[in-house]
Amino acid sequence: MGRNNEIQSRQVQTPNIRLEAEKTKTNGFPQQEAQCFPINQLVLTDFNANEANPKLIQPSRFNWALNAVYAERDFTLPTCIGAEGINVLLRRIQNRLIDFGYVTTRVLVEPQDLRSGMLVLTVIPGKVGHIQLQDQSAIPFATRGTLWFAMPMTEGDILNVRDIEQGLENLKRIPSADANIELVPGETMGETDVVIQYKQGLPFHLTLGLDDSGTKATGRLQGSATFSWDNVLTLNDMFYISGTRSFKRDSDNAEGDYGSKNLSLYYSIPWKNYLLTLSGSRYTYHQTIAGAFESYQYSGESQQMKVNLSRLLSRGSQYKTSFNAGVWARKSSNYINDTEVEVQRRRTAGWEVGLNHTHYIGNATLQLAANYKRGTGAYRALPAPEEVFDEGTSRMQIITASIDFSYPFTLANQILRFNTSWNAQWNQTPLVQQDKFSIGGRYTVRGFDGELTLSGESGWLWRNELGWNVMNKGHELYIGID
Repeated sequence: MGRNNEIQSRQVQTPNIRLEAEKTKTNGFPQQEAQCFPINQLVLTDFNANEANPKLIQPSRFNWALNAVYAERDFTLPTCIGAEGINVLLRRIQNRLIDFGYVTTRVLVEPQDLRSGMLVLTVIPGKVGHIQLQDQSAIPFATRGTLWFAMPMTEGDILNVRDIEQGLENLKRIPSADANIELVPGETMGETDVVIQYKQGLPFHLTLGLDDSGTKATGRLQGSATFSWDNVLTLNDMFYISGTRSFKRDSDNAEGDYGSKNLSLYYSIPWKNYLLTLSGSRYTYHQTIAGAFESYQYSGESQQMKVNLSRLLSRGSQYKTSFNAGVWARKSSNYINDTEVEVQRRRTAGWEVGLNHTHYIGNATLQLAANYKRGTGAYRALPAPEEVFDEGTSRMQIITASIDFSYPFTLANQILRFNTSWNAQWNQTPLVQQDKFSIGGRYTVRGFDGELTLSGESGWLWRNELGWNVMNKGHELYIGID
């Protein structure tokens, strides 16, 4: 499970796009102006509202932006407002619109009679004009589906830079693709055309690996091969298949025949603010166990699959929050000399829901996640043998949480990074071994060889890393404390 997660984290890297818009510097509200008008009512209205009769003026859909005016304690109604005061109000409202992503929406003052005691500020909503995709790839990959699946907004929508960020992340989520967006004036007033420069390289990748992450009983030396295919359906989707197998060596000190194999599949496809992910894996192993009079072949296999759907709930200039829900299934069995050990047979399924929140603090990134997992009777689930003694169940209830903090920085012109992560699990029911929280290995608490692990129904772990990009050449040296 740890290796599969490691492969997925290497192959699937979601970019975090943040577009900044320049805001206008605002001054304090002038307390005394030589020429001013007594105002007791401030109204924000959209450009297409009927201003001919003040009684028919409709509040703007951006009326919440008025909070920026009252947030400063230097302004209250009634008051006397002149030209300088009006400009201060306009800048404050404009900056609030920019804060919420409406970078092409403008607020202005139209001719009006201020002797009525009412000041009307007019908002011209910035709308999306044409959305154009310019494929600059050596071999064109992009289609209309590439654009439609990526961008959450369509022509005629109110333009919000948060939607553009989401679209860019969808376009750039595959490793071989890059995209940039330019905003240009549209054909009509208030419209802005979105022009996307898109470029994709070779969509196929092959990665080979060799490490000693296995165990002596089934082969410590592990070789792996991963084939990935970007933009399979030209919908910004991603697919990879990865295989791992063990290699025998004398230092394993294992007798007889032994080995292990793992095969994992992954596919994901974004659609505007949604992301659908399908994954599955199959693991097999065999080892020789010496008995009193003869040796036995002990083997086993396990399979698992998962379907997950996530949706972006909220996005701001400093954060984004998403919700995810999914279903999963798994089964496993073990054998002695090809005879199944029925008491060790497992087959279960269930669902899970979770929240993910990312917050940007300067150059640092803080990620929070919480998840609830529940087992059910789906997939012809089998009761766990441990249920007889109330020591486990196939209908588990598990809560997990994680905190990850990443901070890149430079010191003496060298690029460094600091990462710290905390993961925890709480059980609401007795758990079988497969559901327990396990530590002791390179994917949990490092410093242990993985031959012996510590597991429990609940627990937590804390990992820390300090990395150095050696001489800024792309090679990293790091130290970890867990």
